[in-house]
Amino acid sequence: MLVKHNIDSTVILHDIEELVLKPIILRVNKFSEAASKQFAIDMSDAHNTGQKIIPVVVDSGGGCVYTLLSMIDMISRAKLPIATIVEGKAMSCGAVLASCGTAGHRYIGPKATMMIHDVSSDVWGKTEDVKADAKESERLNQLLYSVLDENADKESGYFWNLVKENNRADLYLSAEQVVEHSLADTVGIPTLTTTISVKQKLSI
Repeated sequence: MLVKHNIDSTVILHDIEELVLKPIILRVNKFSEAASKQFAIDMSDAHNTGQKIIPVVVDSGGGCVYTLLSMIDMISRAKLPIATIVEGKAMSCGAVLASCGTAGHRYIGPKATMMIHDVSSDVWGKTEDVKADAKESERLNQLLYSVLDENADKESGYFWNLVKENNRADLYLSAEQVVEHSLADTVGIPTLTTTISVKQKLSI
């Protein structure tokens, strides 16, 4: 990239070989169409700043499962390590997303809470529609539990059985329990240090 300056009426061209811009931090509070669109924009921008890792801060009570799946796909395509950081809460969709960080870069605040549960549905209507929705809910259940199992390096059915042992009720986990179940790696909020480096070369 060439940056042009005028000094004493003399034009000097600076050949900038390396430039690290302000890093992008993704924040996820909701799982909606708008949130998915913003997530995609921020993810793309983060790949163009020169930063070496992409922090994704999760503080969410959950939301649309399909939006979650879209975000997971974006993370899987990322060319940089993803650091997931839970602040406050990561419930339902938030819990699954938080588990999707790069191994060794998944953090949870010491006072944060994670909650996992079955996919819920509020469909009313014809009997066949209710049946179709129940079938889809079961498919999504299996998919999300398999994501948790894989991200935690557990055997298939591990988290489904945990929720089953909890009588299919919402399963709340403290920060320490989240690490015990391998859904995060570290209890604590990391500090992001940014170093801006500019190399210049003058030529005639």
